[in-house]
Amino acid sequence: MKGRKPFIQIQGLRYAYRKDGPWILDGIDLNVPAGESLLVAGASGSGKSTLARAVNGLIPHFYGGRFEGDVIIGGISTRQGSVADLFDQVGMVFQNPEAQLFNRSVFREIAFGLESLGLPRREIRRRIHEIAEEMEIVHLLDRSPHSLSGGEQQMVCLSAIAALRPRMIVLDEPFANLDSDNAMRFRRTLTHLRRAGMGVLVCEHRLGHAADDAGRMVILDRGRKIMDGPPAEVMGPGIDAYGLETAPPGGWVQAYEIETPAFRAAPAKASPLMTIEKVSFRRDGRTVLDDVSFSVHPGECVAIVGPNGAGKTTLLKHFNGLLRPSSGRVLLEGRNIRKEKVSRLARHVGMAFQNPTGQFFKLSVWDEITVAARAMNRYDPAWIDELVRLFRLETLTSRPPYRLSDGEKKRVAFAAALSARPDLLVLDEPTSGQDRSFKEALGGFLTALQARGQTVVLVTHDLDFAARYACRWLVLKDGRITTAGTPRRVCRPLGDGVPDSAGIRQRAGGHV
Repeated sequence: MKGRKPFIQIQGLRYAYRKDGPWILDGIDLNVPAGESLLVAGASGSGKSTLARAVNGLIPHFYGGRFEGDVIIGGISTRQGSVADLFDQVGMVFQNPEAQLFNRSVFREIAFGLESLGLPRREIRRRIHEIAEEMEIVHLLDRSPHSLSGGEQQMVCLSAIAALRPRMIVLDEPFANLDSDNAMRFRRTLTHLRRAGMGVLVCEHRLGHAADDAGRMVILDRGRKIMDGPPAEVMGPGIDAYGLETAPPGGWVQAYEIETPAFRAAPAKASPLMTIEKVSFRRDGRTVLDDVSFSVHPGECVAIVGPNGAGKTTLLKHFNGLLRPSSGRVLLEGRNIRKEKVSRLARHVGMAFQNPTGQFFKLSVWDEITVAARAMNRYDPAWIDELVRLFRLETLTSRPPYRLSDGEKKRVAFAAALSARPDLLVLDEPTSGQDRSFKEALGGFLTALQARGQTVVLVTHDLDFAARYACRWLVLKDGRITTAGTPRRVCRPLGDGVPDSAGIRQRAGGHV
């Protein structure tokens, strides 16, 4: 870094979201030269997302709170310069990509920022098609961004920001929702942007993908900068103390090599709790689910895995009636739920989605957690207290759920889904945005729930977690179940040199 003028200068930065709240960032000093590839690592709650928001001016202008010190971007202090002033300097891809998407098509989403720069129409079209080909999303240009999977939305957000050619791109947990193919495509695009002179700042706690590509690595812990240097030096003895996933980069990790899942298979003679019977679903002229059939038995943990855009979240929304099949049936304990109200089904199916923000409607975390249990006359104070402790929500209960980090929002959604003790617990990407220690705690809790007879369905790109805690996998690709069985059976065919037709081969570090 010596001799290179800093593009980002952070001086004595302290920040708290509330005037009377604790410091989330506490005395951060950091210089980032133009064109640098920087990895900011740390466990959930370390301050990574907050630092990212400070770099593009959202803090202090949007979030308010207490702000001390200074953040200078390209010579402009964020105290004086607005978010709009930094528009062509720093581009931000959030952990929750859906929050950035508001246009009617992917084409319009990418065009929006380019039009804001006043570029000629011909140049706008050229840049859109250039980045769409780079990201391999040409086939999505006419689609609504809100009809896409979380992983596809992440690719669209990067495309929209990269097309603007800012001097620095900031990415918050960019690999959390990507399958292996899209993760590699994402990495290739970032490499291309760096070679074009763009700086990249990645905030992550999973280092399997990110550390390979970083020129420098900073570790945050409880709002403080703990380490700063080349990744090879920072990732030494003692790094595990900071809650990071440090699987060595490179090489395939196949889930069938992991020990037998903690969850036991359901008794063979048990009647199904839920049956998906020849379900197809069509939207906007597209077949999203195609003749899907399977059953889930009481006390079983089933993982639904597969590539981005396979239809996994769409399938989950049939479990509680948010979507109704175009053909086929969904049976809960043998009865067709087609005409049942979502509010009635909520007694039996508790669901936490990949993007929990859309589920929230209360003004405090406590009210959000307890509302379902109270409405269903299933409120148990001891059970609620147990959930609050498990999901580390003790200091958050009075805060608005909308103002939490994405990882904290997911933990609130987990607690809310469990508060009324549903028969079936459905978790969509439960480990996304969560650090290693929380994943271990969640896995232990799921094991304890299963011992009580709880039925669980996971949708996840984290095959390591799925292999440890699910007794059966269903592989969904292009809207169809292509493979089903134990993790060992599903993954055994994926030896060296064998094509990954199921789209579930896993890179080191827990990503698909």
